[in-house]
Amino acid sequence: MTNMDKNTIEKLFTDFTKLKVLVIGDVMIDSYIYGRVDRISPEAPVPIVLVDRRENRLGGAANVALNLQSLGATPILCSVVGDDLKGEEFIELLADNGISSVGILRSSKRITTTKFRIIGNNYQMLRVDEEHGHALYDNETEVFMKRIKKLISTEKPNVIIFEDYDKGVINEKLITWTIDLANAENIPLVVDPKKKNFKHYKNITLFKPNFKELCEGLEIEYVSKDIKSLTKICKPFQKQRNIAMMLLTMSEHGVFVSKQETNNTLTTEIIPAQVRNIADVSGAGDTVISIAALCLALKLSAHDIAYISNIGGGLVCETVGVIPIDKKRLMNELINTK
Repeated sequence: MTNMDKNTIEKLFTDFTKLKVLVIGDVMIDSYIYGRVDRISPEAPVPIVLVDRRENRLGGAANVALNLQSLGATPILCSVVGDDLKGEEFIELLADNGISSVGILRSSKRITTTKFRIIGNNYQMLRVDEEHGHALYDNETEVFMKRIKKLISTEKPNVIIFEDYDKGVINEKLITWTIDLANAENIPLVVDPKKKNFKHYKNITLFKPNFKELCEGLEIEYVSKDIKSLTKICKPFQKQRNIAMMLLTMSEHGVFVSKQETNNTLTTEIIPAQVRNIADVSGAGDTVISIAALCLALKLSAHDIAYISNIGGGLVCETVGVIPIDKKRLMNELINTK
């Protein structure tokens, strides 16, 4: 629970509108095919989905941008897509949603990542992914870094997010270079990691893996989700990598938050999850990182950052599909749960 009163919460959401956020990461199209199922195929024991409608949405780091926009902030999205038809569709989706494509590069050596989700009778029945996961070529990375540097100089973002989906846009060289630049400009840097680059992040402000990503990144099979066990695992990594704050999401087990204090000690706590009717967990992590980044930029406490982010992540799980957070609903939830 937060100690903020109604006026403070309302001011917080007003202040979101003053923020600019640079989002660097893997973008994709979330393509949905909706239909109904009333029989099984005679060709194989699989359901037949009779299509009613199709829909394309912004996914990956672009969904983070949508969440930021929904919260009132200005996202500046930086990524690389293919020089293909899906790349064109992605640029059009950005325009349709009022998000600038100034930070988007096109590459003839990549395809645009697309996740096709088949929804039958309001349940996800199948997902088909179309992607290339190879890293950017050196010359592409150089061009991309120049674009990022220019946007940091012209837009002066209040916070930077690394949204890593292991699709190749983010690599060690880009990570190190961006962190050095951000620290030189005193811009807080927030990371939503995946396995491949997990140990390349250091000297950052906030690190937000989920429980599975933590285990994969640290190459451990299992750790209990109690505060003592989590502190024992996270403490050496956090200190070694000079991470000011860790935010570990654990689904129904809530959020573990660990903050380095000025006296070199760690303050840790677990914030329980709220009971909800979960329909789809897709995109919840994007919502959590978006809220956390904005709250961090406004210098909220570690507890409030974790608490508010946890509420927001839970809310988007109540709807099928990847959707951005509803700002008004989140604000009312925070006010009404006090």
